[in-house]
Amino acid sequence: MKKLDFKQTMLLSSLIFGMFFGAGNLIFPVHLGQLAGGQWLTATIAFLLSATVIPLLALIALSQTRSAGVYDLAKPLGSGFAIFFLIAAHVSLGPMIATPRTATVAYSLSFGNWLPQGGQQIGLFIFSAIFFMTVFWLGSREKNVTKYIGKYLNPIFVILIGMIFLIALIHPMGGLTHTPTLAYQTSAFSSAFLEGYNTLDAIAALTFGISIVRAIQGLGFSDSGVIAKITAKTGIIAISGIAVMYIGLILLGATSLSRFNLSENGTIALMQITTYYLGDLGGAFLAVMGIIAVLTTAIGLTASFAQDFHRIFPKLSYKKWLFITIFLSFIASNFGLDTIISWALPVLMFLYPIAITLILLGVLSPLFNNARIVYLPTMILTFIPAILDGIKNLPAHISGSATIEPLVSWYTNHIPFADVGLEWVITTIVGFVVGLVLYKIQRQSTLN
Repeated sequence: MKKLDFKQTMLLSSLIFGMFFGAGNLIFPVHLGQLAGGQWLTATIAFLLSATVIPLLALIALSQTRSAGVYDLAKPLGSGFAIFFLIAAHVSLGPMIATPRTATVAYSLSFGNWLPQGGQQIGLFIFSAIFFMTVFWLGSREKNVTKYIGKYLNPIFVILIGMIFLIALIHPMGGLTHTPTLAYQTSAFSSAFLEGYNTLDAIAALTFGISIVRAIQGLGFSDSGVIAKITAKTGIIAISGIAVMYIGLILLGATSLSRFNLSENGTIALMQITTYYLGDLGGAFLAVMGIIAVLTTAIGLTASFAQDFHRIFPKLSYKKWLFITIFLSFIASNFGLDTIISWALPVLMFLYPIAITLILLGVLSPLFNNARIVYLPTMILTFIPAILDGIKNLPAHISGSATIEPLVSWYTNHIPFADVGLEWVITTIVGFVVGLVLYKIQRQSTLN
């Protein structure tokens, strides 16, 4: 039987790393470090749990259930739900939030810093047009995605960010005992755990599944069991590397408080840090590093979108689906980074509990033979609080309206952990226990 050699292992691991590590992965950990200050250790543990452990479990769930992607993993809940979640996950990751964010963050880290205020909108338009044309050109060569990301772009990015870490290790900006912001003084763990949602990696892991499978098949592997083992092995290597990057970025943010005030966002913090260490070269260095980081993720997101949609809706070709998601992402990117982030919160608070529950059900599926009777009550008791969390995090002029505000207020004040956005954990556990009991009863009656 053909085995994966060291070179192929590193190539696939680099591919997975590059697909995951993009816009949010670069800016959110740095800002988290600044927000957490002296609570950086608690915040780091919580952030790693939602931003690395759960995405790794997603890859393991796909491997264990031998799913080619999010559709297969959700199928025990019915094909209708599987199609709904596939569309919801890809639309949020694709043209609504994550893919447009790759272009806006790349612009913010580069030309956005150099153009005058009056030229920002036209600058973003031209930059995003060139950016997405590049993504389409690279992504349309489906068989070469592994080579572009895993062999070339991602190694360059790792070298660049590694240089910053090395300099910071030799010359740290200061200590790690700065006063945390109020949220991190009172609830550092839950705040950092929810901050991990912004990376989108738990959902991304599910949607990237099909691209990872195609990449493995491109290396000559066809047996589903072998593909599952390779996915798990290379996923562990890639996610471990990402965890190291997160720790470094959080520490950079926390120590930067010795030199700078709390920034508005991670983009500003990164610019300040690179300028501090590299002087006038800092802006150019960050521009190159940032563009490479988000380009790999944009290719991965759009290719996965096109592959999954072509698989489920084959009347349109891969290239047509690729064009659709890139064109919509281009339009969305021109609304600007702040608008995209404001869209993201209610969507993430709705989708993330569902995604995490699907992942855990996939990992635990050997306990109940992937039985639908366990999936249904678990998902129902996840779905309800997820909807309420999404409503609660809508823009203030909507969530504070006369019709919605009383519901939000009652929900926040009466449901345990609703004030920190984690009430779904309890209801999901209850649903899972109910499902297991029903499964045992059903199995016993079948045996009798």
